[in-house]
Amino acid sequence: MSEDVCEVVITAAGSEWLAAFTRRLVGDRLAACGQQVTSIRSIYRWAGEVHDEPEARVALHTRASLVPEIVARADAEHPYDVPCVFALPIVGGNPAYLEWIREETRPDPRGSAAPAA
Repeated sequence: MSEDVCEVVITAAGSEWLAAFTRRLVGDRLAACGQQVTSIRSIYRWAGEVHDEPEARVALHTRASLVPEIVARADAEHPYDVPCVFALPIVGGNPAYLEWIREETRPDPRGSAAPAA
């Protein structure tokens, strides 16, 4: 299991906003990359009503230790009152790709670099 890396999913109404947000996160080394799906359909309950809306979704590949900072950035910058941001564990994969994620993101903000897989 690769506990030090994860995938963070974020959705937004605008694919261009989401792409720009992703570029900022990658530029700031909070994510190694973001793979965006520009057209999804979200059906959800909000304020007592069921909504059916087009959205975009991005899957960010990052260190698990950076998730709190990504959530804080989304809370500060996202146009939604309550943005969808959640992290999924990566249970395995290409060791070279997982190492690339570690190399392209900031070290653990708690002061110690995460161990390699």
